[in-house]
Amino acid sequence: MDGVLVTTDDLHFRAWQRLAGEENIPFSREINHRQRGIGRMESLDVLLEQAVRKYRDDEKRALADRKNSYYGEMLKTLTPDDALPGARRLLRELRARHIKVAVASASRNTPIIMRQVDLFKEVDAVADGNDVTRSKPDPAVFLLAAQKIGQPPSRCVVVEDAPAGIEGGRRAGMAVFAIGPRTRHPDVAHIADSLTVVTVDDLLAALPPSAASPLSDDQGASSRTRAT
Repeated sequence: MDGVLVTTDDLHFRAWQRLAGEENIPFSREINHRQRGIGRMESLDVLLEQAVRKYRDDEKRALADRKNSYYGEMLKTLTPDDALPGARRLLRELRARHIKVAVASASRNTPIIMRQVDLFKEVDAVADGNDVTRSKPDPAVFLLAAQKIGQPPSRCVVVEDAPAGIEGGRRAGMAVFAIGPRTRHPDVAHIADSLTVVTVDDLLAALPPSAASPLSDDQGASSRTRAT
């Protein structure tokens, strides 16, 4: 979701920046970049690498909750116009081709974001941080997304902008399609700068021949799948 369909990067940055300032912990865009694609507690651990003292587990939970309260308030400012360019168009083209779409996100705020940006109606299922406890690159959220739309991993294409998500997709046994600069994803064969230039056929081309081959009539075209 985040970084592919919607971007809340600046909201995350501002929320972490506020928390870091309150705790007198150095924070920068570079540190924030390392938090991309991972869960809340893992992101907090990245921030606390710069702290001058150790935090107890209960203190960490309180810090994470405080950051999320700041972020949650900012999320209320999102509108349907905040869907990334090309996202809604591609989702609708996938559905027109009877290709099932699942969102797989580490964020527990996924339902709020999807509702604010009005994307629920464009997808078939959502798996997020409310469903799984292990963050990417663990494959759990991708495997759950595939399960929710009734598809084996071998017939799924993971579309990701974060290296942790790309690795998670591979661990799940899925094909991967990267969004972003080649320098961020040097070893991904199928890649585009943004969804504005991605077509349905581009995504299907990422599948191995055995998975992308035409389906029999009794299987139906809706069996082809993409997990984001």
